[in-house]
Amino acid sequence: MTTTVCFAHGKESGPWGRKISALADVARQRGLAVMSPDYRFTMDPDERVAHLLGQHLPPGDNLILVGSSMGGYVSAVASGTLRPRGLFLLAPAVDIPGYPGDTTPRAGLTEVVHGWHDTIIPPETVVGWAQRHTVRLHLVDSEHTLTDHIEWLCRAFDAFLTETGAGKA
Repeated sequence: MTTTVCFAHGKESGPWGRKISALADVARQRGLAVMSPDYRFTMDPDERVAHLLGQHLPPGDNLILVGSSMGGYVSAVASGTLRPRGLFLLAPAVDIPGYPGDTTPRAGLTEVVHGWHDTIIPPETVVGWAQRHTVRLHLVDSEHTLTDHIEWLCRAFDAFLTETGAGKA
């Protein structure tokens, strides 16, 4: 069975924004299937989690979850049920008011990228979360969107996929 990379976009973006499109290309080049559900029908983070869990997804060993901002929250919470092979989070909305779900990452490998200059989700919040869960954390000279680091994100994601054993290198 082919591994599927499932993307979860942020609160105010769409399913095929710049970051997701670039990372999806990396996954496709490795022969992986990609999907990116559209969550724009709701701003409620837990409704988005329910929407993700309602998708036709492969078993956890054949699943990589990638989430950005609110999508990071969605992916982290969903990992508790789905138990994916990998969880790759970009500026995740964790440990902030209005996002009450259990964001304990439950994946074979979890990696987080966050911007030092993020004014939406403070870096110290994500550092504390990453430390508490002992997950790999990259802090980059960027703001919340991380769009000024897309090339680096693609290289980091490719290395992450290699480490999870997903697809051909």
